[in-house]
Amino acid sequence: MRNAVLHLPRFPTLLTAAVALAALLAPTASTTPPIKAHVVVGFQSQSALASALARYPGAKIVRRVPHMRTVEIEFAGNPRGLSSQPGIAFSHRPLLRTSKVEPALAAFFRPGLPYEWQYVATRVNEVPEPVLRAASAIKIAVIDTGADVTHPDLAAKRPETWDVVHRRANVADKDGHGTFVSSLAAGSVTNNEGIAGFGGDAGLLMVKAVGKGDSFSDVDEAAAIIYAVDHGAKIVNLSIGGEGTSKLEQRAILYAANHNVLLVAAAGNEYQEGNPIEYPAAALQPVGSKGQGGVGLAVGATTMSGKRASFSNTGSQISLVAPGENVFGAVAAGSRREWWPRSALPGSVVGHYGWSSGTSFSSPEVAGAAALVWAANPALSAQQVAGILKATASRHGAWNPSVGYGLIDVAAAVAAATGQHIAPRVQAGAWLSVQRLRARTARQARPDRALRRVRLAVHLRTSAPTVAPDWRVLSLELRRGRRWRRIARTTTRFGGGIYWTVGLRPGRQLLRVVYRGRWDLHGAVRLKPIKIS
Repeated sequence: MRNAVLHLPRFPTLLTAAVALAALLAPTASTTPPIKAHVVVGFQSQSALASALARYPGAKIVRRVPHMRTVEIEFAGNPRGLSSQPGIAFSHRPLLRTSKVEPALAAFFRPGLPYEWQYVATRVNEVPEPVLRAASAIKIAVIDTGADVTHPDLAAKRPETWDVVHRRANVADKDGHGTFVSSLAAGSVTNNEGIAGFGGDAGLLMVKAVGKGDSFSDVDEAAAIIYAVDHGAKIVNLSIGGEGTSKLEQRAILYAANHNVLLVAAAGNEYQEGNPIEYPAAALQPVGSKGQGGVGLAVGATTMSGKRASFSNTGSQISLVAPGENVFGAVAAGSRREWWPRSALPGSVVGHYGWSSGTSFSSPEVAGAAALVWAANPALSAQQVAGILKATASRHGAWNPSVGYGLIDVAAAVAAATGQHIAPRVQAGAWLSVQRLRARTARQARPDRALRRVRLAVHLRTSAPTVAPDWRVLSLELRRGRRWRRIARTTTRFGGGIYWTVGLRPGRQLLRVVYRGRWDLHGAVRLKPIKIS
């Protein structure tokens, strides 16, 4: 029997067939997985959001920040034209925030370095014992990588915990950054173990906000701030940073300010890498403010000698400074030893401790100091607490872009809060300006009795850079015969401004704006005669 012979086509024919087969088997453009994009979207109403998203097939909401009317959306493709859709307030890609702000956070060890020198350098050791106990009424929120809540200095505080990304109470700290920060802000001062935090008996709320890749976005940050405010925090520490800001971040910061919550943030460790402006710190103490006003504190770092640490960022957004080079704190049990070398602490039975550097560690010291100031005088506002810390710092009211108002002096700040010693030095004068913008006639049944709608712009100013005019109560009064009648009462916003629209009858009217004053700022009165035709 003859063997069968298989006759193959010549090469050109075979190549053509292979190409045709490949074309048949290859996925078409319609089956190629689209590139997914994450976008942060602010909206005016749920219906406006739904209507806008209907234009983008495959769009999926992956994160909500309800208080801010903001969502994070995953788009299957490029969401062109989203910002121009009706009812969409803003849209942008998530901004990166990180706690590992470069080499300055690497641990430094020097034989013979004093343990917890930062406590004495800022005179926390001179704060009266009753104030340390009274701080138990103040809650400090730390937004970070989590915390080792089994560490003795944190366990003694029985901290509240929440992970805003995964929505659970477990805040295990694999990084170690959040544990170190928490111990400086609110480590127990009464457990006879380890170190003492700056905040006395202040409570601790750890809000873990680590997203993908062990980093933060502005969405994580905003959600964490809102959670902290809604759960009773009076002070929020943000030892995180990145370049640029967003409307969502600014909305969350304003939410905290409107609830009389003090935000404290690290100014950044990149002075030797170009000295960039870091946010959220620069959103609390605005660029160009030179330490005046703002809705919080941007904190730089100092050395043991009180000078600016070489890595600490500088600029017009710096509020003040606190120890940040080779400070001593608690080390998380599960953290990497190359980042967090352990150091034996004489007398300590359990727990890990070590030295590290960065503005990340200056910020919680200021947050703890703020808790003591508030404990000394619970009637203070958040802005007054910030003003006291600035006014009592080492530069005695003078500011520069390197260290702001200088190194915090916690004992002096607590004394000032109770009206002792240097309280008169932080007192400032105030003055008011009133501008009439426009007037128009309101509709009424009797035209001869028609009211004129008058719009007034009012600004409260202060004579001291450390005293802010923000969040002060002003009254608008109208003269009737020999008496003044109050017709409006409003709180100033950022910058000390108010806009009032009032109805006034035709004729000559005499108005006055009154600020009654507080312990840190004298009162002010401004008359405004208006002739209405």
